Amino acid sequence: MTDKFNWKAKREKKAFLALADGAVFHGYAFGSATDTVGEAVFNTGMAGYKQILTDPSYAGQFVVFTTAEVGAYAANLEKSESRDVFLNGIVVNSLDDVSKEIGEESLHDYMLAHKKPGIAGVDTRALTIHLRDHGAQKAYLHVDGTDMSEADAIAKAKAWEGLDGQDYASKVSDPKGYEFSTEGDLNVVALDFGIKTNILRNLAAQNMKVTVLPINATYEQIMAKNPDGVFLSNGPADPNSLPQVAAVVKQLLGKVPLMGICLGNQLLGLALGAKVSKLKFGHHGCNHPVKNLKTGAVEITSQNHNYAIEESSLPANVEVSHINLNDNTVEGIRHKELPAFSVQYHPESAPGPNDSYYLFGEFRQMILDFKSGKKGAGKECANTNVAGKECAGEVKNG
Repeated sequence: MTDKFNWKAKREKKAFLALADGAVFHGYAFGSATDTVGEAVFNTGMAGYKQILTDPSYAGQFVVFTTAEVGAYAANLEKSESRDVFLNGIVVNSLDDVSKEIGEESLHDYMLAHKKPGIAGVDTRALTIHLRDHGAQKAYLHVDGTDMSEADAIAKAKAWEGLDGQDYASKVSDPKGYEFSTEGDLNVVALDFGIKTNILRNLAAQNMKVTVLPINATYEQIMAKNPDGVFLSNGPADPNSLPQVAAVVKQLLGKVPLMGICLGNQLLGLALGAKVSKLKFGHHGCNHPVKNLKTGAVEITSQNHNYAIEESSLPANVEVSHINLNDNTVEGIRHKELPAFSVQYHPESAPGPNDSYYLFGEFRQMILDFKSGKKGAGKECANTNVAGKECAGEVKNG
């Protein structure tokens, strides 16, 4: 943007998002003036766009914000979910300018600094309804200011290979690994498939020393750290593109307690012999109702995934622990005999509610039970709404 109000660009709306199915949505460009491809998905969260921008699970995607106003409270917040911005671009309705009283970096400047494009002035309600009705779409974002026909952009969207069958987790995993927390009475290895920082904070809040290893860590390298437990992180794209990781998870089963979130949930499912398939438009937002089948409690959850475990493919020794009340998809699994469980949603909830913090406490209890000779899945919290008391260590969002 060359000026604060950008009236000419707003009137002309030369920038556009072209979907592979032929639909085109016009607006004006902000951020980096770079055309690119991506998968268009919508996020129903009302706040927390900085955490959404820095969530590695959005790698390869254009995030369409359903909330009308984005950008008003600035972008350089204290905490990010990862070391970089991995999504391909964002789509908003009204791009707000930062208040002079805040005096911080605007969303436009933030996207520009990270070399990521955005488009504003889009009818995001119409776009969201289209994606809901027709499914997540391969798309082409035209924002570089050159002349391009809609037909050419649609053709580029169609020609892109998309995310199915693609390994994006290896692109976002930190190749070096690192020590996140060096204090605690339990030693946990977290496998980084695109891990969010607040997950690591929640593990550390359970008095755990946390070592982060990259996605290509072998079974031998993991066990060489003498872990009391192994955490399987969230991450982007297609879990079926990671058979080598699922094989490592299978080796870990029964050797050490396991907890997984999001992609980690899907990889645990694959390791157990289940199938994972793509949803029509995925779950993206911080207001998804999930039912805990053991307690009957309903949690309002934060989610970001396009794939889900097929319930009918689960073996007899694995139970469904949580279901999505919107579409009845699997939101959690637990092995009946081995110390292993996972959830599809994000209990670290940044942004989002904290109904699900108790799961980190369950992971700790599972590890303690395993160390004491109990081979089962560990004690569960009796009250899923009590964070920071019986089970989960108290930790703040973000």
